[in-house]
Amino acid sequence: MHEINCSWNGDMAFTAKVNGHEIVLDAEEQFGGKNTGPRPKPLILTALAGCSGMDVVSVLKKMREPVSWFNMRVEGDLTEEHPKTYTKVRIIYQFRKADGLKDENVQKAINLSQDRYCGVATLLRKALELESAIEYL
Repeated sequence: MHEINCSWNGDMAFTAKVNGHEIVLDAEEQFGGKNTGPRPKPLILTALAGCSGMDVVSVLKKMREPVSWFNMRVEGDLTEEHPKTYTKVRIIYQFRKADGLKDENVQKAINLSQDRYCGVATLLRKALELESAIEYL
């Protein structure tokens, strides 16, 4: 079981205690907040990136792939009407072309993450369309 504690700080701000760390959440000033932290919905995208990214790095290390730089960009399409929810999420895995990674190993690591290891991806896939892409920069 996982458990967090989320306390109201006043106005629209909250502090969540997660695994011994604190995350402040807040709204923009136009919605009554002071913009002292991220909004809740983008943290869903953050959770996906962190979950999948850890898997991909772990698998590529086991494959002895020479990863020197790795980044993920996650984009979520929101509905226009309330409650605003994500309808589609794209995760773009970015690697350095100069590292000389084997394409098939990169794709295998991503597939293993999304299809087998990343619980966040599995959960999101039940509610929305989840796409992925690879970019070499």
